[in-house]
Amino acid sequence: MNKLSNKPLYDQVFDQIKDMIRSGTYCAGDQLPSEKELMERMGQILGDECQAENVSMLLGPAVNIKRSPLCGRNFEYMSEDPYLTGKMASAYIRGVQSKGIGTSMKHFAANNQETDRMQISSEVSERAFREIYLPAFEEAVKKAQPKTVMCSYNKINGVFSSENKKLLTDILRDEWGFEGYVVSDWGAVNDRVKGLKAGLDLEMPGSGGYNTRKIIQAVENGELEEEILDRTVERILKVVFSYTDNRKAETVFDREKDHKAAADIETECAVLLENRGVLPLKKEQKVVYIGEFAKKPRYQGGGSSHINTDSVVSALETAVRKGRAVEYVKGFSSERDEMTEEELKQACEAAAGADAVVIFAGLPDSFESEGYDRNSMELPKCQNRLIEAVAEIQKNVVVVLHNGSPVETPWAESVNAILEMYLGGEGIGEASDRLLFGEANPGGRLAESFPYRLEDNPSYLNFPGDGRTVLYGEDIFVGYRYYDAKKVPVRWAFGHGLSYTEFSYSNMKLSSAEMKDGDILKVSIDVENIGKRPGSEVVQLYVSGKNSTVPRAVKELKGFAKVFLNPGEKKTVTMELCARDFAYYETKIHDWYTPSGTYEIQIGHASDEIREAAELTFTTDVLLPFTVDMTTTMGELMNHPKTAGKMMEYLEGISQGEEPKKEDGEVQLVTPEIIAQMPLKSFLSVIPGEAIEQMIVELNALCAEEGK
Repeated sequence: MNKLSNKPLYDQVFDQIKDMIRSGTYCAGDQLPSEKELMERMGQILGDECQAENVSMLLGPAVNIKRSPLCGRNFEYMSEDPYLTGKMASAYIRGVQSKGIGTSMKHFAANNQETDRMQISSEVSERAFREIYLPAFEEAVKKAQPKTVMCSYNKINGVFSSENKKLLTDILRDEWGFEGYVVSDWGAVNDRVKGLKAGLDLEMPGSGGYNTRKIIQAVENGELEEEILDRTVERILKVVFSYTDNRKAETVFDREKDHKAAADIETECAVLLENRGVLPLKKEQKVVYIGEFAKKPRYQGGGSSHINTDSVVSALETAVRKGRAVEYVKGFSSERDEMTEEELKQACEAAAGADAVVIFAGLPDSFESEGYDRNSMELPKCQNRLIEAVAEIQKNVVVVLHNGSPVETPWAESVNAILEMYLGGEGIGEASDRLLFGEANPGGRLAESFPYRLEDNPSYLNFPGDGRTVLYGEDIFVGYRYYDAKKVPVRWAFGHGLSYTEFSYSNMKLSSAEMKDGDILKVSIDVENIGKRPGSEVVQLYVSGKNSTVPRAVKELKGFAKVFLNPGEKKTVTMELCARDFAYYETKIHDWYTPSGTYEIQIGHASDEIREAAELTFTTDVLLPFTVDMTTTMGELMNHPKTAGKMMEYLEGISQGEEPKKEDGEVQLVTPEIIAQMPLKSFLSVIPGEAIEQMIVELNALCAEEGK
C-alpha cells in the first residue's frame, strides 16, 4: 500500500479509485477483445494509470459466469463460457500486474445475480460448480496469480463463501496453489473467526473494531490458533510490500494517449450483429442520427464500478468534427423510457428525407446496475416503438446498441444493420464512427448468446430464486451448451460477429488421429480473406464427444485465435489441446476425467457456424472406480473393461445349462435392450442367489486389481 492509515487497506484503495476525478474507461467486461493480447494490453495501460495515481490495487477482474441475461452486473462479467472467461481474465491480470499493481479477482464464487446476493444460497451440483463456475478462477490463479481474490456475498450450498474452507483453502490454495490473500466483498463477512479459519484474510470494510475484538477474544480463549492469524497477516503484508517494492512514482498518466487507446480497443471489441448492405455508410450519404445516446452515450455500468472519466466523445461530436453530413434528432431520452409524440413525429420526418438513419438505442443507467437485476430483456418501450416506426418508412436503418447484457430485438428483421457497442468506455463515440463509416472493419465476437426472448434462457424457471435459495437447475447446460443441447434457436449465437469482408477455411489438420493421457494435440487450419477489405477473423475451436455415457454439452469452446488478413492473404492458425480439454468433472473421483472414445474437433466462425471438423480417438489408462452389487445392471457389467470378459464366461456357462422352463403359451419378449437394464437381482429366479453372490465377489476382485 502506498501509505499507512487508520483506515483498513481496501477502504484506502476504494477511496483512491473513487477520488480519481479524471480517469480512463475502457470496454466493459462483457464486451471482450477477441484476442488475449488486446486484453493484456488494456491491463498494462490500467496498470500504468494506477502507478501514476498511486493506486495499489484494481478491484477486478470480475469473472462470474453470465448465467442469466438479467443479472444486473453482467456488464462487468466476461462471458457465459468458462474457458473464454479464464483466458481473458488471465491476460487482464498479467497486464495489470506487470506494472506492479495488484488485482482482486472476484466474486469467488457462484455470484451470478444481484437479487438477495447478500443472503442467497446458490444451490449448485458439484459437477456444474467445477465445470462452469470455477474454471475461470482456476485458470487465472494457475496462469496469472492475482495478488488477491475477493470472496462473494452469497452462500454456496448453504455455506457462506466468506467462511467456506472447502472453497477458500482446500480448492483455492491447496489444489490450485493461490499465493495471495483473500478479501471479502464489502460487507460479506458473516462470522469473522469462522472466516479466518476458512481462509478469509481481510475483512472489508472495517467493523468499527467489533470483529477485531472477536478475533482477540478467540485467540485468548483458544478458539483461534495464533498461527492462523500470523499466516493471515503475512499474506496481507506480502501483497502490500509487493506494491511498495515496485512503486514507480515517475509513471505519467498520459490521458490523451490513453483516450486514443480506449477508442482503439473499443473499435476492436464492437460486434456487427446484422448487415444487409447498408454498412459501411458512404461519406456522400445524407445520414440522420436519432436517439439521445448519439449525443450522450452510455459507456459504463452503474454501481461501485462507476468512475469519473477524463474525456467522453460522442458519435455525434465525432461526426461533426469529421465534417460528415449528419443531422441529429433526439427522438427519445437516454435516461428514461420517455418520448413525446412530437419527438416521434420529428424523428420520422427526418428519417423519411435521409439516405440512411442510425438509431442509437440502449439501456439507460437505471435499467441495469450493481445492486439489482433486470426484470426483463426489453429495451425501453419508446425505443422499440421509434425503431419500428422509422423502419416502416426508411429501408436503410442502422441500430447501434449501448447495453451491458443481451436485449430482445423484436425489430431485428425490419432494420438493415445492427452494431453492438455494449458499454464501450470513453472512446465509444469515436469507435462507433469509425465502424459506421468503414474507417475500421468490425472484428469483435459475442461472448454470450442472445436468445430471442427471456423465456428461452436456461435459468428462466429458477432465476432469481425464492429469496433464500436459488437452484441452478440447468446444471452444466449454461448458455450455448443449453441452446445446442435443446436445439433452441437464438437470435445471435455465442461467437457470432460479422465483418465487411469474408473469410474461407481450408486444410484442417490434426497432428495425430489418436491421443492418450499426457499427449498434446496440435490443430491447424488455413484461413483466407476472400473479400475486398482488410479484416480480422476469430477462429474458434470446439470439442465434441461422440460416445459419452454421461450428459455432456454438444460442444465446448477449447481454443480461439484472432488473425488479421489483407484481401487475398492466407495464414495458418495453430492451436493445441490436452487431455483436460476433452474431460468432464467426475464426481465419483472428485476430479477431471477424460473417457476413452471418439471426439470431434470442430473449427468455425461461431458456435452455430462450424466450417471444418475432424475426428480423433482418445485412449486413457485411467478407469473409474466400479463396485458390483445386486443392483448392478448387465449393461454396466458388459461395458466395463474389467468385467466384460468374465461376464461372457458366466453367460456361456448359463447357456450350456438346463434351459429355464416356460409356461404354456408364454411369449418371450426379452430383448438385448431389456437385458442390459436388468440388475443382477433380476436373475434370482433362474440363477441361485448364492451363485450370484459368488459372482459378485469374483467381479469385485477383478475391479480391485491394478493395471488391468
